[in-house]
Amino acid sequence: MSNILCFLILAFFSGILSPEKERKVFDVHIHGSKNVTAQLSELEGAGVYKAALSTSWDLQNTFRGKSKIRILYGLMLPCPNGKVPYSLQPCYETGQDWPSPAWIESRIKTGEIDYFGEVLSQYYGISASDSLLFPYYALAEKYDLPVGIHMGGAGPGHGSPAFRMELGNPQLLKQMLGRFPDLRLWIMHGGDQFYREAISIMQTHRNVYADLSVISNPDIIPGEKFRVLMKAFIDAGLEDKLMFGSDNGDIAKVISSVESLELLSEAQKKKIFYANAERFFKKR
Repeated sequence: MSNILCFLILAFFSGILSPEKERKVFDVHIHGSKNVTAQLSELEGAGVYKAALSTSWDLQNTFRGKSKIRILYGLMLPCPNGKVPYSLQPCYETGQDWPSPAWIESRIKTGEIDYFGEVLSQYYGISASDSLLFPYYALAEKYDLPVGIHMGGAGPGHGSPAFRMELGNPQLLKQMLGRFPDLRLWIMHGGDQFYREAISIMQTHRNVYADLSVISNPDIIPGEKFRVLMKAFIDAGLEDKLMFGSDNGDIAKVISSVESLELLSEAQKKKIFYANAERFFKKR
């Protein structure tokens, strides 16, 4: 055995050349894929140990028992024309836009629903504070389940003709937060272009968090713009309320986008990658 080979072996076992420690990740925003095995493999390879999944009822049921990742199952509603935006698959077996509260409550009791989300009010053409949603918020509050609401913009081809950009403003959450003050709510996409409004709501309401999906995806938002948004959240004192989300983007790129932000300390990165989400999703 050559001296060089001996050195390499010793260096590896001493940690000098060992690979970088894998980042621990709780992804609070994923959607289903028809190739369940490939999606789960990608998440596992990226260090994801827990994930919040929202998609059609049929598709999400195919994820159950398939992975060592702890999956939290969300209830997507209301569905425009009964379909999931973009994939356009039926949300529910009967093709309805809204699942019945009685059906939902029975599924909560059997442990099949862990949270409400993605709430698609913006795609449906109504405000997140529309009274049509109140029976669902009431159930979430009753069983202490988190609620994730789509906020901000949307990509092309979502198939929801009633979608209105102005309905993605987090300021529209004020009415429902006044009616359901104990609701655990997270603003998806950090509010996107409405991030200043998201910051204002998060500063005012202790139970409101945000995920960084979309705004942390370099294939959608340029890195420098993401840095500006993150600096605004951090300067506003919200480092304990930001959660990692990939939204089915290239998770390696999204993780790298957060990891490479020099304005974040290692402690802040740990909060964003998993610690804040663990606290938010934990039942009180």
